[in-house]
Amino acid sequence: MTASRSLHAPGNTDAEHFVLGALLSRPQAWPQVRGLVQAEDFSGANAVVFTALAQLLESGAAVDYATLGEHLRACGRLEAAGGIHHIAQLQLDAVAPGNCVAHARIVADYAGRRRLQQALRQGADALQTQGIGHIAPLLLDEVQHALRRADPEQDRGPRVCSAEELLKMELPPRQVLLAPWLLSQSLAMVHAWRGVGKTHFCLNIAHALASGGSFLGWRAVAAVPVLYIDGEMAAVDLQQRLEQIVASSPIRMPKNHLRLITPDLQNNQPVPDLSTHEGQQALESRIGDARVIIADNISCLVRQGKENESESWMPVAAWALRMRALGRSVVFVHHAGKGGQQRGTSKREDLLDTVIALKRPNDYRSEQGARFEIHFEKARSLHGGDAQSMEVQLEKLPDGTQRWSSQFCADQTEQQMIERANLGLNYTEIGQELGCHRSTVMRTLKKAAAEGRYKPAIGGKEEQLVLGEGA
Repeated sequence: MTASRSLHAPGNTDAEHFVLGALLSRPQAWPQVRGLVQAEDFSGANAVVFTALAQLLESGAAVDYATLGEHLRACGRLEAAGGIHHIAQLQLDAVAPGNCVAHARIVADYAGRRRLQQALRQGADALQTQGIGHIAPLLLDEVQHALRRADPEQDRGPRVCSAEELLKMELPPRQVLLAPWLLSQSLAMVHAWRGVGKTHFCLNIAHALASGGSFLGWRAVAAVPVLYIDGEMAAVDLQQRLEQIVASSPIRMPKNHLRLITPDLQNNQPVPDLSTHEGQQALESRIGDARVIIADNISCLVRQGKENESESWMPVAAWALRMRALGRSVVFVHHAGKGGQQRGTSKREDLLDTVIALKRPNDYRSEQGARFEIHFEKARSLHGGDAQSMEVQLEKLPDGTQRWSSQFCADQTEQQMIERANLGLNYTEIGQELGCHRSTVMRTLKKAAAEGRYKPAIGGKEEQLVLGEGA
């Protein structure tokens, strides 16, 4: 009988990051944290950062990521601390001082359990090596039982807080990542029929986020790290599209702010399957500091279960909620079904904040390439005009770069009606071409005429109706 080697208590790196980030942003929390944790309670680079922070805070020096970086560089410990980017990210992920104490207790608790596990393992190894006759198996069972109880992963009961505790918590507000629709901790979906332009659309979103730029009038408040997972596109095609986006943007991304996973570069290994625990763990080992994860697309990255069964989506939903709890946002990319809605079970939309549908206009022609309408089918954080549909088109410029043109769908529809009316089509014919009712055409043209954007043909029945002289 041998002692179990599968039990492992991982360092609670998220709690460690929250503690260090809070101390960087709000040094006044130090007196509350001092004494709760010590450097050996932290893992890896975080232990180096905590040691340096403690030295600066005890000396009364002003502290932020820049002064901490200089202190570590002077001590020759900056690389061991994960570099200046790691320190800046800690400050970006800061929490309120009140929560800093709670996270410090979590760090100390995990560290205590790790030390207990280490001591128990040493005892189990000694029993196995020395042996004590027939008693050894019984003692080994007791030690392994204690190991399981000491494993932080076994403490899975939900945390409960009272209403009074919740109201007293200093919870950080959600940050706007891509105004107005993508916030920190957002869960979103983009869906469209194949070939409409989902990947064009989402790569531009990823670039805007990673560079701190803008796309279609949606502006990133600050550059944030992004992980883009592509499940089907050839690496060379992805490369060409990204080259065009980068060449056409006046803003340059910080190094390593946009990272990509694509099937061609996996050394004959498949990309992670998000419907399995193993696939989720494999992906999480590569997320790093990414604040936004774009999963393109569900059909390729969720390979277990049936697409139209809600139970098959539950493991992915649980993973997405875990990403949200860790402060990350996830954008799922998916195919649309024949009816225009996202394909498969509608349960996917239950936990989402935003659902965006990309649809081809009624007068779309194949030579127009990536031209589509953007419709917000679900938008918890949007109000009024922010959720208005728009039509966009990707245009190639003579110098080899590209640009996106856009206009709100209401403006586009009016212009299409005016063009057809000027060609002599009546309201019924215009409605049939554009997929709307005759009365809608008449109201739109009547408003356009009243505001000077349209002049109906003189003397015709259409002129009388538009000008209000007919029934």
